[in-house]
Amino acid sequence: MEGNLKNVLVLSFGFLLLFTAYGGLQSLQPVQRGRPGRGGAQHALQRHAAVLHVPAAHPHREARLQVDPRARHVLLRGLLAGQLLRQLSSGVWGNLISSLVFGQTPTQGTIPEEQLQACGASDCLMATVPTNSTKRPSQDLIYTLMGIYTGCGFLAVLLMAVFLEPVRDAQPEGEGEKQAPPFWSTLLSTFKLLRDKRLRLLILLPMLSGFEQAFLSGDYTRSYTTCALGIQFVGYVMICFGAVDALCSVLFGRLARHTGRTALFALGAVTQLACIIALLLWKPHPSQLPVFFVFPSLWGMADAVWQTQNNALFGVLFEKNKEAAFASYRLWEALGFVIAFGYSKFLCVSAKLYVLLGVLSAAMAAYGAVEYLESRKAGGPPAAERTNPAEEGATQTKL
Repeated sequence: MEGNLKNVLVLSFGFLLLFTAYGGLQSLQPVQRGRPGRGGAQHALQRHAAVLHVPAAHPHREARLQVDPRARHVLLRGLLAGQLLRQLSSGVWGNLISSLVFGQTPTQGTIPEEQLQACGASDCLMATVPTNSTKRPSQDLIYTLMGIYTGCGFLAVLLMAVFLEPVRDAQPEGEGEKQAPPFWSTLLSTFKLLRDKRLRLLILLPMLSGFEQAFLSGDYTRSYTTCALGIQFVGYVMICFGAVDALCSVLFGRLARHTGRTALFALGAVTQLACIIALLLWKPHPSQLPVFFVFPSLWGMADAVWQTQNNALFGVLFEKNKEAAFASYRLWEALGFVIAFGYSKFLCVSAKLYVLLGVLSAAMAAYGAVEYLESRKAGGPPAAERTNPAEEGATQTKL
């Protein structure tokens, strides 16, 4: 048990270092472009690769770490703590490093009002008005940041190579080695599950998750934060999102036991709806500095609802086909990213907000339909009120 717990801790800190670099780069990619929309195109290619990979993945292989029944409770707590650590590292440390490095740039002067008028929902990548989002930091600062992130990645590999111990499965006597299902079997079962009407209705929920995360990391950071404040504030803004997201994921996992998931879905929908409407109306200005941090904080709270409650709902509804259900969930979430980043360079920010509003409304309507279908089943409460112990306290696992 001690060896397995050591492995969990080593993996946790290894992922902390790795995602420190990855999370920081991911936040900066959409605003670091030589040509309009190139960052969004790179994100779309990255998520397209994820779409192709997800159906072949085996979401529950992590259960093999639980080689001793007596160790399961300790290891489960360690895994959840490690997952929270990874989320916090991706959302906080990497972005903090980028902001501190880019903060060495000399303080910019007063931003012309003409430039500010092109920020926010009015921002169109085709516009000719120059903004902060079209300016690059000095090459020295970029090399400095890349050096730090490369060092974090090297330390992550070194830590796991030196301290990670091999894991041996403890098979009960008389049981042979269980063979993992072949690739085509997993792929086929993922798409076979689409015959279930409930899954077809719920496709919009993971796609919504992809759309809304893509908007915050791609459009909010570029058209609101970088445009009006400068690239040095992107990291601080994303810290708010990552920290609130991670902490609310833990909170909502526990809160769902008392409130039921319907109330949390309603909270997430109302919060994101309010943010979308406000972003359509808000004209970002450097004098409104606190407001730039309010939006990502609220966005993180809404995203925490989608990540925890979507996972729990899929676990409850498709309990007998969890592997296929969660593979399908990640597939449609990744597809949402691909679509959102794919049209990023063609639409104005206002149009993207209206698209997000439409996806949010349709996803909530479809979710309500699933709850209605479940409530019609004999005697049982709606799916949102049932609790699956394996899903309680779940935190998000982003691709």
